[in-house]
Amino acid sequence: MPVTTTSAAVHITPVVLKTFVRHTKHKTLKAKHGDESPRALDDIYYDEAFHIVKAFIELGTKNTAESLQRFTNTHVPAPFWVAVVPVRIPLASSNRAADALIEWFGSEDLKRVVGGERWWQVRGLDWLDAEWITEKDFLKDIPVPDDVNRTEEENTIKRMEQLDRVMLYVHGGAFYWGSINTHRYQVIRYAKKIKGRAFAVNYRKAPQYPWPCPLQDVLAAYFYLTRPPSGAAHKAVQPSKLVFAGDSAGAALCLSALTVLRDLGLPQPAGAVLISPWVDLTHSFPSVMTNTATDIIPPHGFIHKPSTLWPVHPKPEGGYTRVVPTKTKPPPQPGHASKLKPDTSEAKSQVNERLLQSTERGGSVPHASELEDNPSEVLAQKDMQAENGDEVSKNGSASLADGSLSNGDQPKHVEDGTDAGSASSDIALEFYEPKPPKVLMEDPNAIPWELRAQIQLYATTEQLSHPLVSPIMQSSLGNLCPLYIIAGDGERLRDEIIYLAHKAAHPKDYPVRQGVLQEGRRQKENADKFQTPTKVHLQVFDDLCHVLTVFTFTTPGKYAYRSIAQFVKHVIDNPGGQLQHYAFPEVSKDHTSDRERATEEPEDRSHLEPRSEISSPSSGQTGVNLYESNVATTKEEVEYGKAEKTSGQESPGSGGSKEDDPVLFIRERVNPLGHVRPMEPAEEVPALRLKPSEIGIIKEKPVRMWLEGQDEWDRRYKSQAEAVIRKRKHYQAKWEKLLEHAKQEGLFGEKDSLRSTTSAVSTGGTIETDRRWGPLDLEGERPPPSAIAGRNDTREAVALLKKAIYHSAPVTHHQVPKQKVSGMIRAAFDPHDMAIKPPPQSVAEQQVHSRLVPMHGLRMWQTLVELFMRKSRQKVANGGKHAKATLRSAKDSVPTVTDNASDQS
Repeated sequence: MPVTTTSAAVHITPVVLKTFVRHTKHKTLKAKHGDESPRALDDIYYDEAFHIVKAFIELGTKNTAESLQRFTNTHVPAPFWVAVVPVRIPLASSNRAADALIEWFGSEDLKRVVGGERWWQVRGLDWLDAEWITEKDFLKDIPVPDDVNRTEEENTIKRMEQLDRVMLYVHGGAFYWGSINTHRYQVIRYAKKIKGRAFAVNYRKAPQYPWPCPLQDVLAAYFYLTRPPSGAAHKAVQPSKLVFAGDSAGAALCLSALTVLRDLGLPQPAGAVLISPWVDLTHSFPSVMTNTATDIIPPHGFIHKPSTLWPVHPKPEGGYTRVVPTKTKPPPQPGHASKLKPDTSEAKSQVNERLLQSTERGGSVPHASELEDNPSEVLAQKDMQAENGDEVSKNGSASLADGSLSNGDQPKHVEDGTDAGSASSDIALEFYEPKPPKVLMEDPNAIPWELRAQIQLYATTEQLSHPLVSPIMQSSLGNLCPLYIIAGDGERLRDEIIYLAHKAAHPKDYPVRQGVLQEGRRQKENADKFQTPTKVHLQVFDDLCHVLTVFTFTTPGKYAYRSIAQFVKHVIDNPGGQLQHYAFPEVSKDHTSDRERATEEPEDRSHLEPRSEISSPSSGQTGVNLYESNVATTKEEVEYGKAEKTSGQESPGSGGSKEDDPVLFIRERVNPLGHVRPMEPAEEVPALRLKPSEIGIIKEKPVRMWLEGQDEWDRRYKSQAEAVIRKRKHYQAKWEKLLEHAKQEGLFGEKDSLRSTTSAVSTGGTIETDRRWGPLDLEGERPPPSAIAGRNDTREAVALLKKAIYHSAPVTHHQVPKQKVSGMIRAAFDPHDMAIKPPPQSVAEQQVHSRLVPMHGLRMWQTLVELFMRKSRQKVANGGKHAKATLRSAKDSVPTVTDNASDQS
């Protein structure tokens, strides 16, 4: 059964009941033993919600990837009290973003690392879905000039322009699921808290649209806001009035977009909020293994029931065994993937080796993954590293003198000895293929493993250490806008988030290994160029899991939303000079609390309950008081030197006072009651003890855990995998039939290819708003194996081809063929096709419209969150009444003590 509301209810209901029983027993035992230490799971609502989310994600892994995508990309109407205006970001903005990325990569990286310039620009829709979001109450008294040519939605957007605070929100979901629908209830809350407007983008997702497709769409949203194309209803948003925000994969996309803007010299937003950013896709930090029980992320990662979409090889047989003992000598070294941009000598060596083995075997030239060296020459891990001229460390990793780890590069003293421009060199580079990545083993005496399967849906294994895939591998995270970074202490990504914050605040102290600097086109330049520390506020929440803002009803969650809102207001409302000195609201001298709406209206106004007449504190008042208490604590941290300041700099007007030095880095922990405290010194944080040589490499423990889960899925879904292979052949035949019909209708030109009639970038350097590429425009390109642009064996690939042939004229066509009547009849009876209109495109791109929206699981989750919010407010009110009753009782029984207490207060 696919992921549906019914299957989710069947799977989750027992979890809810079991959690309630377990929670009751746990609280009883704590009370019996007098344990009053606060724990996040002591809150019944967090306990239930945590296990509901964990169970749902587990359900998703037991189904196909596209089933999870479909469920989480179903359109759900917004609540009636919210102003939500859907918009379509046109190709003009997407093309502008593509041009920025083309400039960032350069021609060589585009060819070798990305796989081409066009495949990642292919899309099924003619637009990118997005939404403007704000509170209707904010727009009540805002007039808008009458214009008969404007729609009601455009008038609403015009009213929103009076709200100058703008948040560009990028949702999470491991880069391949989730949507603006799953996160809308969070974005609504942000818009309300910042008293502004939010803009949420529904970017294309992997594995159909892998890296850098999502990054292009996030940049397209930025350009749409700051440089509106013709026909856009809004005025340009100044970057100084804009804040990036995102969670998990969305936060990583925000960070990657920031580095692209920085590197190209484009204006950055006023600040960025990064909630549990996923910045290391190699899983090289310890918490990935130690926090499996306390997080919502599945222990084995995101594996799925096989389908025509994923995994690329549904069965491990047939030469595609997922992990095998390595059969070749380095390169690559253990823990690394092969370089996508090889040295000329390395490329020639590999091509010669493949030619030699083809002669010995008497067959065709083997693929790089099919190479086999003499078994006696395949050494243990420590011997491989020693043979490469490296010093073997105690844990078996090879370290160079500067602390960097060799990734298979030739030693610096080895020269090519060849002319890079010679014909043989060109041929070698053209036919070079990356060898399978090798796994760094725990036992240095073991033979390293080779990875034959792609372990992440977002990018190929060879791309995982690229700085725009795993931002932790950026040579520098300096010179960025102020960052507010949030992590849960119980989440699996905790260590990489803590490391990320310190790396941004101290670019010189947290370098990348030498091999990364040598491979990246911009890495060496950026390490030298961007050395100004980024201002960072890091908060790690005790006991909480990945993306704690999902749990809006918890005390820490409420504090996080308020703190995020105050950060957004501060960085947008303050001019550049003042922001340079006081980057955080907590340390600003003119800090004022958000008491203008201390008694905030209920979050779940769909119930429209009347206000209670009791005088107990409301959740709004409690939230304000908690925030103010934490502000006072932060000020004390600054006063007593717990927060780091920019040394050796004097701000204008400071008179050289050390007390007025700008605060660079605030490091805090937050307990389950929402109270902050200074984080321990950096030298006591385990995540910060990792050497550059240990970061961004492929280690045995995470691979072993992934492999155990994948092996179990291979056994469980063996028959489904065989059915998938048959289905793929069916879609291949359908794809070829479409193509053959197009040829018969004279669609192709002289080169038998659907080449675009316009160039990628015009000679004048202007943006071509009608530029568009289709799946048949990719001559000479190498899309990743999962990319829909390069596939012909899935239903979505067939739909994309049909859209490109019959419905995308005249941009990429010489002429448009007509559909056969028989084909139109078949399409009319196909639930996944349409007779006249373009067929529905991939669920990784196009929203699904359900006929049973009121009963959809996403709507039910939103209702559940509202229920928990209401119940948590009742707990606050009841707590206030209980406290008052206790005080009155104390006053009656011990008046003298009460009087003294009153005097002290």
